[in-house]
Amino acid sequence: MVRLNLILLAILIACALALVTSQHQARRLYVELQRSQEAAKQLEVEWGQLQLEQGTWATHARIERIAARSLGMRVPPPSRIQVVPPAGGGATP
Repeated sequence: MVRLNLILLAILIACALALVTSQHQARRLYVELQRSQEAAKQLEVEWGQLQLEQGTWATHARIERIAARSLGMRVPPPSRIQVVPPAGGGATP
């Protein structure tokens, strides 16, 4: 009987240690998940800011101003503009 009690006690201690270890690992993984989610939110904010900045840098007025100032380009008069049909064989309906 004593031997059986010792075996059961050893099994109980092993189970308790496994439980503590698994809880510790679960908490560690949860903290890592929270950090990853926070980093993802930060990257999403940065992505939105970069898209806004790209939209600002790529506005038609800014591009036209730079083209006129730096490259000496200008918009052609309407009489010099030609519309070229698509290469597919004609105008679309």
